[in-house]
Amino acid sequence: MNSIILLAGTRALSGLLLLFSLYMLLRGHNEPGGGFIGGLIGSTGFVLYAIACGAEDARRALRVPPQNIAMAGLGIALLAGLASVVFGDPLFTGQWLFIGGTKEEGGLPFSSILVFDIGVYLVVFGSVLTLVFAMEEEI
Repeated sequence: MNSIILLAGTRALSGLLLLFSLYMLLRGHNEPGGGFIGGLIGSTGFVLYAIACGAEDARRALRVPPQNIAMAGLGIALLAGLASVVFGDPLFTGQWLFIGGTKEEGGLPFSSILVFDIGVYLVVFGSVLTLVFAMEEEI
């Protein structure tokens, strides 16, 4: 497509969509959002870029094959689920680590649930882009 307005708008909007997708990912534990919706929003930025500039340019902008992103996300989600087994809890039980002190001291909480959400984010992001790029290249 050769629309100057679409090209200019896409460059600004793609970055904003990626930033908003990270916001949705990080707020998903306590409020609506999470890895799935964050991955969908993030992939929307690259889908819009693929529509405006073509699938080949979008692949170059992504720099990593989307299949690899999805597979890495699947591995991260699996490792987050297996983290509970190390501590003797059932599979996919949430584990918490407090960085900079204990919970009572006000340490920064870090959970295996967030790691699982990051894995889901990457799986959804990579899967959607794999499908869209394949369809875009067929047309």
